[in-house]
Amino acid sequence: MTADAPSPSDRPATIDAVPLRHPWRWVAAGVIIVLVGLFLYGAATNPAYGWKTYGEYLFNERILLGVFNTLQLTVYSMVIAIVLGIVLSVMRLSPNPVFRSVSWVYLWIFRGTPVYVQLAFWGLIPVIYSKIQLGVPFGPTFFTLDLQSLSIPFLLAMLGLALNEAAYMAEIIRAGISSVPEGQMEASTALGMSWGLAMRRTVLPQAMRVIIPPTGNEVISMLKTTSLVTAVPYAFDVYSIATREVAARIFDPVPLLLVASTWYLVVTSVLMVGQYYLERYYARGSSRKLTPKQLEALAKAQMGEVHP
Repeated sequence: MTADAPSPSDRPATIDAVPLRHPWRWVAAGVIIVLVGLFLYGAATNPAYGWKTYGEYLFNERILLGVFNTLQLTVYSMVIAIVLGIVLSVMRLSPNPVFRSVSWVYLWIFRGTPVYVQLAFWGLIPVIYSKIQLGVPFGPTFFTLDLQSLSIPFLLAMLGLALNEAAYMAEIIRAGISSVPEGQMEASTALGMSWGLAMRRTVLPQAMRVIIPPTGNEVISMLKTTSLVTAVPYAFDVYSIATREVAARIFDPVPLLLVASTWYLVVTSVLMVGQYYLERYYARGSSRKLTPKQLEALAKAQMGEVHP
């Protein structure tokens, strides 16, 4: 026996859903737009910003040299920091108590003191260790290096930045490796992989999903931290050239600060784009959300099944 179909009078009435309105959001958005417009107008018409000087020095040869030196400092320091960070992270995960202790003390010192103080200390290395000698204690000397006779501010700045950054990279890499379940390593070992091969083929590709985002942030942070190398002192980065060389010569610091800020923004934007594509590359397979191409292929496959 089948139940009778409900009559139209018995069916529930159609709900006329009205979206909730938020008028104050539009009011706040309008106020923000007005304030931003007023600020931009004021900045464009304020002679203190020196837009003519800004345009004159934006692509100045000395400024471009500073940008190049800043990029060199960033790249070299990050490469050294990543390599040293891998070593320190492995030491932190090692069962050897000496390795763990040395790594912990390193992180404690370099994460617990300001980077500016560390750079100032590195700048005083030629004063603290004026000569480096290698030889037999209380005996003959085979090699002597006079640090005060060398001009090595770039090297000292690079080492100061790298050693400080290595402490943070060590924790990032350690967190990435620890995020991979231990069963992944055990399964790789059961398949006959060596420890190094299992790390390279199984653990690290999965750990990169955790390592890449904070590492990208650290690269961007390193780019801006190079402005502190004046403590070494190294005066050939974009900030030093713009504010201490050019601005001091023309007695107009504001437009030169804008020039330096513009180049920092440009390089940072490029790095952010690269970080985005790296994250997307290593995140493949970690999300169930299909891409537009995958959805299109799935739709075509289903249409093929329906209409053979």
